[in-house]
Amino acid sequence: MNGTRGTRATSRCRRLRGGLLAWARGVRSAARKDAGMVTSEYAVGLIAAVGFAGVLYQVVTSDVVQSTLQSLVAKALHGSF
Repeated sequence: MNGTRGTRATSRCRRLRGGLLAWARGVRSAARKDAGMVTSEYAVGLIAAVGFAGVLYQVVTSDVVQSTLQSLVAKALHGSF
């Protein structure tokens, strides 16, 4: 009777171990599939940053903003202390 009980316990342990190993393989596989998402998120962020920089450049180089900045700098340089 003891031999049968030991065999059942060993069998359960093997199934449990096999299930845990399969789960771990699945987790690793899912992690590898999501690894590309980080790169694509960086790419989207970079595109958004470049777009924002382009809009900001257009605003700063516009005639109205340039004349305002020039007058501001001139007032600061010629101001009395």
